[in-house]
Amino acid sequence: MASPKYVYFFGEGKAEGNRKMKSALGGKGANLAEMTNLGIPVPPGFTISAEICQYFYDHGREYPPVLEKQIQSALEKLEKITGKKFGDSQNPLLVSVRSGAAVSMPGMMDTVLNLGLNSKTLKGLIGLSANPRFGWDSCRRFIQMFGNVVDGIEHEKFEHILEKKKKEKGVKQDTDLTVEDLKEIVAGYKKLYSIEKNRPFPEDPKEQLKRAIDAVFGSWNNLRAITYRKINKIDDSVVIGTAVNVQAMVFGNLGEDSGTGVAFTRNPSTGEKGFYGEYLMNAQGEDVVAGIRTPKTLSQMKDDNSRIYQELSVIFKKLEKHYQEMQDTEFTIEDGRLFLLQTRTGKRTAKAAVKIAVDMVSEKLIGQKEAILRVDPASLDQLLHPMLDPKQKGGFKVIARGLPASPGAVSGKAVFKAEEAVEQSEAGEKVVLIRTETSPEDIAG
Repeated sequence: MASPKYVYFFGEGKAEGNRKMKSALGGKGANLAEMTNLGIPVPPGFTISAEICQYFYDHGREYPPVLEKQIQSALEKLEKITGKKFGDSQNPLLVSVRSGAAVSMPGMMDTVLNLGLNSKTLKGLIGLSANPRFGWDSCRRFIQMFGNVVDGIEHEKFEHILEKKKKEKGVKQDTDLTVEDLKEIVAGYKKLYSIEKNRPFPEDPKEQLKRAIDAVFGSWNNLRAITYRKINKIDDSVVIGTAVNVQAMVFGNLGEDSGTGVAFTRNPSTGEKGFYGEYLMNAQGEDVVAGIRTPKTLSQMKDDNSRIYQELSVIFKKLEKHYQEMQDTEFTIEDGRLFLLQTRTGKRTAKAAVKIAVDMVSEKLIGQKEAILRVDPASLDQLLHPMLDPKQKGGFKVIARGLPASPGAVSGKAVFKAEEAVEQSEAGEKVVLIRTETSPEDIAG
């Protein structure tokens, strides 16, 4: 009798799954498989089924005996496709480990990048790239993400070490730090880890991978994820858990010909047809979404890198035609080569939903009945929220600009921490929560 299949491979234009397998592969895994089958450039990898997440919780955080063998087989296949070897000191394969449930839960669960780095593979990575700064930058990112996601060390403790070094050197951007600076930061991170966990940072790549997989499955029941499912009425009896996606790393921090970005195939706020997003060169994904550096708009890429912009344009049109929906994507450019890391149906405002539905009927992508079904009745109250008259000029002193997280216009006392917003709101204060990379003192000034 054949063993149950829990691991699904994708790479070289072929995948063992497709978008209809969301319940097993999760949205991310199913769409990675679908894009692979469409011939879109996707880093090869494999998806561990969400069934394992359910098994993980039902069996005291243990796995079925056959899983280890299936993961090892997929890892060997990944090594063959990439020509690299996991844990090798000369030509190391590094991987990302990401979550992905059947229902989109953006930002709720965990990711680890650059996994597989240790003192030996770091030397191999530097030797292959002839770029010591890239190697040490990848190393400090890995230790911070692994320490935070897998071992629960507060993100801010790592950031304190990084910010202290930047202040000491008189620089504002991570990219301004030298190789020697990064070496000192890595040493500081490892010291922090050993103090926090009373053991050295793990050097064995296979141990790193196992523990990262454990952490992603474990993130299904972290407080953020549980709260998100509750607020969004996601039924745990229907969505059985998260899948885990293990992919060969592609590096956006390899140099000025590399970068990373997020993009919608249409504007999620207004519904206007046209690509909408942000990107950074010489960066990895968390730099764009975490506010570490100020990204450029996707429209600026037309002038900065017209070839990559044109490649993205072709892929975005292909995705919209195939899915017949506005897509939310992530991409990485490695040494001038473009890779898609994710696509999913993009979230949008009620205003955008109406416009996109109407436009897609005009473009003959969908029919009128489908267009009506795509506008969620519960979201229509957004159209009734009070808002500033766009024709009104003057009368306001603008002290800062940003991206709105909620529809309409609001007023109240500005607060900069979620905990403070909850506390003051419960005390009867009318507050507005603002997330910013600029300090409140700078804004006040």
